[in-house]
Amino acid sequence: MNRINLICLGVKDIKAALNFYKSIGFETFEESNAPAIVFFNNQGSKLELFPIEELAKDINDSAPPLVQERGFNGITLACNLKSEKEVDDTIALVRQNGGKIVKEPVRVSWGGYSGYFQDIDGYYWEVAYSSSWKFDDNEMLIME
Repeated sequence: MNRINLICLGVKDIKAALNFYKSIGFETFEESNAPAIVFFNNQGSKLELFPIEELAKDINDSAPPLVQERGFNGITLACNLKSEKEVDDTIALVRQNGGKIVKEPVRVSWGGYSGYFQDIDGYYWEVAYSSSWKFDDNEMLIME
C-alpha cells in the first residue's frame, strides 16, 4: 500500500472551493458550478473536494467524527517547485484569489525557500523550493 491516490479535503462550500482551486491553477474536467464532488487532475495524485459534513458521514454514518471549526489539525499539504520565482508567483496568485498568506516566503533552516498559505477552508499549504531537489519525468519530487 505504498501510494496515495487521492487527498480529500472536506470543504464548507464546494462551489467556492472549486472556484478558488481553479483560480490558482488546479485543473478539472468538472463542468458544474456546484457539483457533489470534485476531482482535480494533478501530477502524481488527485486532489478531491467533498462537502465536509458528508465526508464525516462517509467515515461513520451513525456516529460521524466532530468537524473542527478552528485550529490546526496537524496536516499540511505541499507544492514543491523548481525556483524561488515560482514560489513567489504562486503566493501572489493565492493572495489574488482569496487565500490567506500565513508565512511569506523566506529562506529556511533546511536550506530552501518556503512560505505558507491557508485556502478558503483553512487548510495549510506549504509552497517551497530547494536547489537540491530533483524531479522525475512526471514532475514528481524525487526523495533520496
